[in-house]
Amino acid sequence: QVLLVESGGGLVQAGDSLRLSCAASGRTFSTYRMGWFRQPPGKEREFVAAISWSGSMRNIVDSVKGRFTISRDNAKNTVYLQMNDLKPEDTAVYYCALAPGAGSGPVGYDYWGQGTQVTVSS
Repeated sequence: QVLLVESGGGLVQAGDSLRLSCAASGRTFSTYRMGWFRQPPGKEREFVAAISWSGSMRNIVDSVKGRFTISRDNAKNTVYLQMNDLKPEDTAVYYCALAPGAGSGPVGYDYWGQGTQVTVSS
């Protein structure tokens, strides 16, 4: 079993920054990609960003490109989402996810965290 624990969410004002972290523990894999997803109030969960095992491939949705950055520290089994210039429309529950294997695609994630709330006030 894989346990993913997110942290770093909170209430901020528009234009502020937050850094989300997600630490993985439990079952290990030789390689795995990690992703961030979010679910805005009353909407479906959507893909935000993903990163390959080596970090050489990163996939970020257009709506946050230039403001959000995904990174990872494999020594700590942790993935980060640096969010700058936050907007009210970024308000959502943010989830990290893990998928064994290569790539940085938005599908095929088997393991999910419990989510962390990010609220951006205008």
